[in-house]
Amino acid sequence: MTPERNIWSQTLPFPVLLPDWSGLPAHVRAFTTVRQGGESLGTYGALEGNGGFNLGDHVGDDQIAVASNRDQLNRQFSSDVIFLSQVHGNIVLDDLTVSAGACADAVVSQQANAICAVLTADCLPVLFTDTAGKVVGAAHAGWRGLAAGVLQNTVNKMRAAGAGEIIAWMGPAIGPDQFEVGEDVLTAFSAQIENVEIYFRPKDGSGEAGKYLANIYGLARKLLNAVGVSEISGGNRCTVTESSCFYSYRRDGVTGRMASLIWIAGD
Repeated sequence: MTPERNIWSQTLPFPVLLPDWSGLPAHVRAFTTVRQGGESLGTYGALEGNGGFNLGDHVGDDQIAVASNRDQLNRQFSSDVIFLSQVHGNIVLDDLTVSAGACADAVVSQQANAICAVLTADCLPVLFTDTAGKVVGAAHAGWRGLAAGVLQNTVNKMRAAGAGEIIAWMGPAIGPDQFEVGEDVLTAFSAQIENVEIYFRPKDGSGEAGKYLANIYGLARKLLNAVGVSEISGGNRCTVTESSCFYSYRRDGVTGRMASLIWIAGD
């Protein structure tokens, strides 16, 4: 398969990645933006020389370009997308209490046309819905948030809101052959996951003891399984290696952000 698989732009003015998501209810919509299609330039641009679709307003990009990109995104919805101030923690808000810039790393909703959104550029975006499409959610899971329980907290928040069986989709993140970490990351997960070493491959030839290649997708699956989420799609992309599609902080240092969004479609 080519890195461009699942890129779709037939009815939107910018390309997006549509989830290959088994069981997604018909009235629930979801996508992840990619780096093409906007007004950002330079390291925030697209590799083809066109403008980039950076949606992060905190990464040093020209604010006029970011505002234009966000406006283009907002025009696809009946109300503006509200972005969180993500802090690599485990706080989950609901759409009735969330406001622009609120410090949290996940949001859930029961309301039609309320957009749940997170920004990423290597960290793992996870989108959630219950099989009836009554409650949806989006979580930003870097390793710190993942170890702190952001995914479990999102699932619990959804269940408290009346969700039935919950299914999840893991969006584009740093792949298991690229995510170099130290002993501290392994230790952070060791108390939660039995045989955690399965998800940490020693980095051959690094010349340094205690260096690993971590599988953030595998860790997320294991933690979700532990709270009763067994139907999990996605987890097969790499933001670092798929440079034509995705921004990557680990690869480029200074770069843009993609958005992963999910909502209940209303009339």
